[in-house]
Amino acid sequence: MLLSFRFANHRSFRDEQQLNLTPAYRSGDEPEPAVRVVGIFGANASGKSNCLHALSFMRRLVLSSDREVEPGLGIVREPFRLTTDSLEEPSHYVVDLNLNGVRHTYGFAVDNDGVAEEWLYHYPRKRRRRVFERTRDSYAWGEDTGQRILLERIAEVTASTALFLSTVARFGHGPPAATDEPPHGVYRWFRDIYGRENPGLRPTNALGLDWPDSGPSRRVVVELLRAADVGIVDVVASTSVPLDEPPWPPPSSVIRSSMHTRLRQASERALRKRLRFAHQGPAGEVLFELAEESTGTQQLLGLAIEAAEVLSSGGTMCVDEIDASLHPLLTAKLVGLFQSVASNPRHSQLIFTSHDAALLGTIDTEEILRRDEIWFTEKDADGASTLYPLTDFKPRKDGENRQRRYLNGNYGAVPDLSTYLFEQALAARRQVDDEATS
Repeated sequence: MLLSFRFANHRSFRDEQQLNLTPAYRSGDEPEPAVRVVGIFGANASGKSNCLHALSFMRRLVLSSDREVEPGLGIVREPFRLTTDSLEEPSHYVVDLNLNGVRHTYGFAVDNDGVAEEWLYHYPRKRRRRVFERTRDSYAWGEDTGQRILLERIAEVTASTALFLSTVARFGHGPPAATDEPPHGVYRWFRDIYGRENPGLRPTNALGLDWPDSGPSRRVVVELLRAADVGIVDVVASTSVPLDEPPWPPPSSVIRSSMHTRLRQASERALRKRLRFAHQGPAGEVLFELAEESTGTQQLLGLAIEAAEVLSSGGTMCVDEIDASLHPLLTAKLVGLFQSVASNPRHSQLIFTSHDAALLGTIDTEEILRRDEIWFTEKDADGASTLYPLTDFKPRKDGENRQRRYLNGNYGAVPDLSTYLFEQALAARRQVDDEATS
């Protein structure tokens, strides 16, 4: 699970920021090490989406820098562009993780030339142990690092523009113990991040949906659809083969056995779930195709399927502008699924951005988001974004109308609307119209 995320010099963020998921208010005999839900609120262009983009950028480099980045061409990054110094300074990204009860800290700094620094520490018995430290192409290893000889050989073939963590993951096919080493555990955490920067279905056709195989995951999807009151009472999934799929098996006189095997594997991968949606009518249930459902229902379905997968398998789900897909009551329902120990036994996490101040309020006197689950972004006069938590304002547990206080600007992170500029713009438009008709 994610304990904190720090980053600097990325898009609208110039200085280092920290999204800290450590609970500010601990309760119980064994308090959880991290909150399960974080909501980030702020005005348009204040940096909400850029915060998620920074984590997405870090994930992309971890998973693919050894393949996508060409040596000698540098790293394509997005530093803060409003000062000339930032264009040359490195961008920093650091995560603190709890993996199987052990804290891990992994981070790197990249500039226009490549990887400037990279490091990984873990804390067995709560004492820091170095796994590796890297400065450009120079490495230092921890004394107790397992598989050290293998790691040294991998470091020799790691490009200056590739992360060592990304490269070492490609060589994780040794003894079983090798995959339990810190590099592979951290890599798997990044692999299990589910990101939705643009609300909607991916892909948009019924044959491409990854319908959950497990019963509990399917129940989560159907429960969210029913809670949405979109008229769907059930989902019927059947296996279908695309019409353009070649007949099977192919003639043996045309295709050799090796090609025969590859085509068979491709054919099996081509099998997709065809989803149809049951609506209750006066004469009974009627099945509808996905294309016949509204755009909002399709967006909800895509989000529900991913949420069910994350809750089932564990991981971190990041959703940008969650209010573009869900009604506030549905968002509250989804938040509740992640907050609940019963529906989220694997401690999956949900990080989302939103403009919807209703999510700062209550439903049936119950808070949708707890005090340490709320964060804000704001942009200063220099165009640099800042990320800060609601806990900075020491909010009271009960009796504080956070929705109203947010809209009144007590927490900042709201747009500075100028009535005068709006009136001037309308007056100028009327003048143009009058001149055009005269």
